[in-house]
Amino acid sequence: MPKIALYGLPGAGKSTAAQVLTQELASERVEVVRLRLAEPLYEAQRTIYALAGRPLTNDTQQDGHLLNLLGTQMRRINPDALTGPFTFRVRRAEAESPKALLLCDDLRAPDADTVTRLGFRLVEIYAPAALRQSRRQARGDLSAGDENHPTEVPPNVEPWRRIDNAGDLAEYRERLAALARELIA
Repeated sequence: MPKIALYGLPGAGKSTAAQVLTQELASERVEVVRLRLAEPLYEAQRTIYALAGRPLTNDTQQDGHLLNLLGTQMRRINPDALTGPFTFRVRRAEAESPKALLLCDDLRAPDADTVTRLGFRLVEIYAPAALRQSRRQARGDLSAGDENHPTEVPPNVEPWRRIDNAGDLAEYRERLAALARELIA
């Protein structure tokens, strides 16, 4: 089965795309294994908030400023801090679910080479700035990360596919359903 990695600026709709693709593929009896490259960052964010006496109440809350800082510092300490565990999880998923489609919904530029070496096809999710900003506010981000931060800038690669998310949810779902059909064709 194929492997795809979604990338785009915060609020573009990567997580929504992953949810819709998972639903579409499940309706075709295709197993999807979602793998997040930044899982160590999300884990560190949860720990820091708990230590600060403000535990997070749900897993969708993001402190963009903190995640930018953590991404920079973890990669400074160990350039493979994110890609090493991700590679391990990919290899485990390939062994345990060889027919599953592997889906990464949080690719960032510093990790693009590793992810493509693992066989992932890159899918860019695009939305205009004003729409991305309103989505980030609606999902309750604890702070907005800097879109120009090295951990947020999209990879300088030609995507396998580009999905426009500038319209309404129904249009977006149609585009993602077409992508799902292409993935299993």
